[in-house]
Amino acid sequence: MSLLQEIKDYRPVNEQEACDKERMIQYMTHNARCLEREDQTAHFTASAWTVNKERTKTLMVYHNIYDSWSWIGGHADGSEDLRQVALRELQEETGVRNAALVSGQIFSLEILTVDGHVKKGVYVPGHLHLNVTYLAEADEAETLIVNEAENQAVKWWSFEDALKVPKEPWLVKWVYQKLIEKTTKLLATEKPM
Repeated sequence: MSLLQEIKDYRPVNEQEACDKERMIQYMTHNARCLEREDQTAHFTASAWTVNKERTKTLMVYHNIYDSWSWIGGHADGSEDLRQVALRELQEETGVRNAALVSGQIFSLEILTVDGHVKKGVYVPGHLHLNVTYLAEADEAETLIVNEAENQAVKWWSFEDALKVPKEPWLVKWVYQKLIEKTTKLLATEKPM
């Protein structure tokens, strides 16, 4: 199934996702290079909302560009297989090698604003990340590694603390809160009766 069809089939859980889903479909339909970061207006990215086996904590990085704690992700760089992009970014940014997606289905959709910044000595203009998030599970005991090119720290946070440490209020309200609620709901449906 194509990424476009997967996004079309995704069922939004709130108004933010419904709006962002429609904008993603429209942009993907009219912009052939939307999977490449050379499209400096908007391009696709993938994130891994990574939780421990008990699903009580999430793995976050202190991101250099955003100067804040954030969930893990990166650019599609031409790949339509955003599942693999999310897992690759998880490994590259944290050192976690044995994570697995809880399901191959999209867990969340969001359009993220990126302020202009300098990366590798080159100015990158402000743009949008058309982000697809997948739910991943990892062993909390696995050794973590800081990728200094991308982040300053890697740490497991309780869900409660994961809402306190980021410096970006919009992400806390519209993304992290939603991801935690979806994870908690999923855990409740998986518990044996």
